[in-house]
Amino acid sequence: MWRGDELDLDAYLARIGYDGELAPTSDVLRALHRAHVETIPFENLDVALGREVALDVKSLQGKLVERRRGGYCYEQNSLFAAALERIGFRVAGRGARNRTRGEALLPVTHAMLVVTAGGREWLADTGFGQQGLLEPVPLRDGERVEQGGWTFGIGVEDEGIHVLRSLRPEGWKDLYAFAPQTLWPGDFTVMNHYSSSHPRSSFVGKVVAQRPGAGVRTALIRNLLTTTRTDGSVEERVVGPAELIDTLSGVFGIELDAEEATGLVRVHSAVL
Repeated sequence: MWRGDELDLDAYLARIGYDGELAPTSDVLRALHRAHVETIPFENLDVALGREVALDVKSLQGKLVERRRGGYCYEQNSLFAAALERIGFRVAGRGARNRTRGEALLPVTHAMLVVTAGGREWLADTGFGQQGLLEPVPLRDGERVEQGGWTFGIGVEDEGIHVLRSLRPEGWKDLYAFAPQTLWPGDFTVMNHYSSSHPRSSFVGKVVAQRPGAGVRTALIRNLLTTTRTDGSVEERVVGPAELIDTLSGVFGIELDAEEATGLVRVHSAVL
């Protein structure tokens, strides 16, 4: 279903720096997930440039693996699903409502995965950006895990809705909520169309790059670069057009060609 047979698995594993065991176990799932999110950055740069965001495996491999770019949730989790399927995991998609923006009821636009390993289901999500998981979380009500100094929890609401939460100094904060309905690559394609092209999408018309990590999270949204640490401290600074490309490279590890760099500086200048 996820076209794992079309993936160059060796190239993907080299990209994320993983040389361990390849078996559909929970330990392997955790190790692959962590290697992926620590290596491949979250970014929307093709959306900012007005380009099509392709989700077929060959395009994802060309962009995220060979060209050493990043991507957002549909790209990241589609690539991860293909790798997991190739290794032998059972993988299903899910669609979530983002809850990080207060009381606003947002549409279902986030895509992530539920993976079966070790006799249980795991929430796996390599594409939620700087607030996201470092490793999968058992999909069980009341589950609480610590990852790199960050604490996450799973809750269940009415109608079987699962909620991923993050523990902050001020208490628990919902990240997103999702129903048990299985989604497939075609559903990701429909959601991707809205997120990459609709004028009300939060990804259109600006630069976004993010990276989760143990002890520190980093995000560039429009022109504001934010660094958040586990002790609750936050540092912010403005990134001007002249600094943009060096910031994307030095902070997020995103490699761009000359045409992309020129176009992104133009977009960045227009939103300041």
